[in-house]
Amino acid sequence: MDQSCFPPGISYSRLELGSYLQQRKAITLVAEKHATKTKSFGGPATTTLGFIIAHPQVDGSGHLITIDVAATARRGGVGSLLLAAVEERLQQAKCTRVRLETMVTNLAAIQFYERHGYEPSETVPGYYSDGTDALMMEKDLLARSSGQ
Repeated sequence: MDQSCFPPGISYSRLELGSYLQQRKAITLVAEKHATKTKSFGGPATTTLGFIIAHPQVDGSGHLITIDVAATARRGGVGSLLLAAVEERLQQAKCTRVRLETMVTNLAAIQFYERHGYEPSETVPGYYSDGTDALMMEKDLLARSSGQ
């Protein structure tokens, strides 16, 4: 799914995603849609709508690795639900803030994160393998928990 959500040079390979998933404190959440019909072997049919991966860091911050939402599920609240859920898990892991990076050219992502309380902190030139700059963004999770 990551390859369909992000362009080559930006998306993670299966190997890279696997390494993020295998990290000891990785938080991985998956959004699925369960069909009303069942598969031939008796279990419910499911469709993956999206997923999110984050890591608590030793400095008390959380790092959002990726959030992927299938094209057919975008603008339906899946990304917002995943983001809120991972922020809650990061708070449970004693993280006081969360940070992420996104391409400076990905205006939809920047607007999405800003709607959810993230603020730009710096631009990193040539961050991505294709030479694109990254916009680093952060959110204070303590402000989130106190309702600010």
